[in-house]
Amino acid sequence: MSIHTDYKSHRISDEQIIEMYWQRDEMAIHETDKKYGKMLFKISYNILRDKQDCEQCRNDTYIGIWNAIPPARPAVFPAFITQIVRRISINKYKEKTSKKRIPSELTVSMEELENVLRDESSVDRERDSEELGRIISDYIRSLSDREQYIFVSRYYMAESVEKIASSLNITKSSVYKELTKIKQGLKIHLANNEVYL
Repeated sequence: MSIHTDYKSHRISDEQIIEMYWQRDEMAIHETDKKYGKMLFKISYNILRDKQDCEQCRNDTYIGIWNAIPPARPAVFPAFITQIVRRISINKYKEKTSKKRIPSELTVSMEELENVLRDESSVDRERDSEELGRIISDYIRSLSDREQYIFVSRYYMAESVEKIASSLNITKSSVYKELTKIKQGLKIHLANNEVYL
């Protein structure tokens, strides 16, 4: 599963950036920002809908990457850094919603999945989150490119159905139908892997 960015043509490779982190070269942060800064901001904005908070989360993400590499040497750098920005942004979202209710596409997209995935604590205690993540990733990789795009856009990037429909030049109804089919397939896949919710 690939994560798309506007910076595919950027000259420095992800492997080179990772090596810069390993060498403790602070230019690694600068190169990460040049290549993936807009993508990280977009993910955070889809969760928080606040530009100032998103800027802070993006900056905190760079610190998080710096602290994680080394010892980590991620195989897929974009997936690794988006996990960090999502975690930081979701924590910021929880912090804000504990004080007041704020609208977020994240809330809507996660509510759509609640009949498929429950809170981690309600899943079989012997099944750790890493194993569950692997099972879900296997399912996503089995989908068509279009289905992968819809699933990742909605549940990973927290994009609106309207935006997904527009980017694929299809109706919102078509997106909802695809999402329903994908969720049903995920539920079957989880059951086949002995994850019962």
